[in-house]
Amino acid sequence: MAKIRYALVGFGGIAENRVAKEGFACDRGRFKALPHAQLVGATDLNPAREAAASALGLKWYAGLGDVLADKSVDAVYVATNNLSHVPLATAALKAGKHVIVEKPMATSVADAKKLSKLAKAKGLSLTVDHMMVNNAWNVAGKAALAKGALGAVNDCCFHMEFAYGYDPAEAATWRCSRVDEMGGPIGDVASHCFYVAEFMFGKKIKRLGAVYYPKVMKIKAEDGAYVKFFFEDGTQGSVNCAFSEMRGGLAGTLTNLGYEIYGSKAAMRGYGTLFQLSGYADEPIVQRLEVDDGKKVVPVRPAKIQNIYQTLIEGHAKSIIDGKPLTGDDAVHNLALCAACHASAQKGGKLVSVAE
Repeated sequence: MAKIRYALVGFGGIAENRVAKEGFACDRGRFKALPHAQLVGATDLNPAREAAASALGLKWYAGLGDVLADKSVDAVYVATNNLSHVPLATAALKAGKHVIVEKPMATSVADAKKLSKLAKAKGLSLTVDHMMVNNAWNVAGKAALAKGALGAVNDCCFHMEFAYGYDPAEAATWRCSRVDEMGGPIGDVASHCFYVAEFMFGKKIKRLGAVYYPKVMKIKAEDGAYVKFFFEDGTQGSVNCAFSEMRGGLAGTLTNLGYEIYGSKAAMRGYGTLFQLSGYADEPIVQRLEVDDGKKVVPVRPAKIQNIYQTLIEGHAKSIIDGKPLTGDDAVHNLALCAACHASAQKGGKLVSVAE
């Protein structure tokens, strides 16, 4: 079976190391070639990035126009700054290319809707990099929840809090300085918490209230936020997201990226499961998922480890091969949740419905 051929638009350090080397398995010393997807080329505004692309055996394109003119390219992966996601993805869809785009899909709900509508009209597959649903421990946790391992669940907390932006160089990055790019902890990391929570519970968040953390950082974006949310059936949960929290060293920071889910029989706790890791032995921490009934703590172990980026890319490629294009609707909803957080926080934490 022929593979779906992708070109990477935006070839910065993360795109090279996470998307190309890992996601598309260009690092053949670590990974086998993907069954249904192949990265064949790349482009970037910085021409100096050509050497890194060539080192991976990728064709270098002078610009997006050359990518879209190449009939051998079936799909593009957009890995540029947030404000450029919509114009680049729109151009790709209009040229008949399927699209994967980095999170967030857009910087406004209106633009996200337009992009999703265009993909549907063209019959093309569109998805966003919500890769943490592919984490093997999160998949195992979802299964444990479905089996009733915790009893009746009435609460949960998902959290991604760390220190980023105290250094002037970090403060100048888009994550801290460009609110119009959906920078700040809400757009950057609460978004991950939302889609993982919905994945694990199998239901959508429909209402929420948010307040910003006390302002202690010299960044333009919010320092952090506490979010109280309600699923469609009324079950409640919360998200804590922040750039202002020290959390010790690397081990404390990464293991704190996780969640607690509370049931009548036991609680489930994930450590390091909300991050860019897949669970390989050479990663900086060991991820854990545990069920604690107050008397004993039982580890929940995944049946197998899967690469979170490769699983996303393969899913998109398969959707094209199978003629079942993805719509990007989940990305529109995720953006609406982030927008609702800011709307609520600017009203003093008033509960708001999620407008889509």
